[in-house]
Amino acid sequence: MVGMLLVELRDCYGTRIQGQHVNGEFSMAVIQANNLLEDCSQLESGPMSSAESGPHGTFVGVYDGHGGPEAARFVNESLFENIKKFTSENNGMSADVINKAFLATEEEFLSLVKKQWLNKPQIASVGACCLVGVVCGGILYIANAGDSRVVLGRLERAIKEIKAVQLSYEHNASIESVREELHSLHPDDPHIVVLKHKVWRVRGLIQISRSIGDAYLKRAEFNREPLLAKFRLPEPFDKPILKAEPTILVQKLYPEDQFLIFASDGLWEQLSNQEAVDIVHSCPRNGVARKLVKAALCEAAKKRETRYSDLKKIDRGVRRHFHDDITVIVLFLDSNLVSRSSLRGPLISIKGGCGVSGNSNT
Repeated sequence: MVGMLLVELRDCYGTRIQGQHVNGEFSMAVIQANNLLEDCSQLESGPMSSAESGPHGTFVGVYDGHGGPEAARFVNESLFENIKKFTSENNGMSADVINKAFLATEEEFLSLVKKQWLNKPQIASVGACCLVGVVCGGILYIANAGDSRVVLGRLERAIKEIKAVQLSYEHNASIESVREELHSLHPDDPHIVVLKHKVWRVRGLIQISRSIGDAYLKRAEFNREPLLAKFRLPEPFDKPILKAEPTILVQKLYPEDQFLIFASDGLWEQLSNQEAVDIVHSCPRNGVARKLVKAALCEAAKKRETRYSDLKKIDRGVRRHFHDDITVIVLFLDSNLVSRSSLRGPLISIKGGCGVSGNSNT
């Protein structure tokens, strides 16, 4: 596509990127803690549909992988393409379009698992939390499956302050309402949620209740050898234990809505919603996502009674004992651009993360 910026961030340890999207400016940053980076992310600015006459907008995806990078990498390549396909088929963006795209991506990945099962059985234990945001026609769509989070910075004109508003609903067994949902969905399973080493886990195995992937907890055919014994349940199950359907929020954007912070849970383990919003509001836009990452690392270092400068020297893998992989995308909202639904702005495609390994201490 003429004039389109295509960026692929493969070795993105400590990477940051800044630019302009259809609805304003953006800032991205990634920091790696695991020996193999399991986070993936993307930002797409331009057509939201496969059809030439379809809507334009901005798409953000944060995919926090677990058990390996395969699921997050697959989502990074497939989910947005499915959204464009269904937007075209349905003649517009909607919550239903996004839900269909999530479920189609899930089915495609589970088909891949089935194909690779005998040669690569561990792919059945790989999954990804998926957080998506779409700004299109002055409307904001947020879809989440897992425990990543998006927070809105909203100007409260009466007190002239920027307040943090959490927009995503998280699916983590540490949340009482999630445990209640699991019990209601599996009333005959007394072990659907287990407190293990002071952490609530679904079937004692995983903290999240929704994801793409994790085939071993969705299809009984993968709950057997050659999958490692630690992932296998002692008894068969007749319906999926985890779900892929996202929780979706749809709301109109207003001039008071200043920016959105999308991040994997690695950021939110260290910073509160308001702390993150205050940093974005008080710092220059250029490199602000990296500022958030640095603030999180400083907090992680403080918790372990060490210094940020010393934390930076710790090799990936070992560093996971201090903090998780962190992906942050800050989307600034220009109300003049957001309100112009027919706008044809900068065409951008940025993909980052997943599969990076090594011991660089950048």
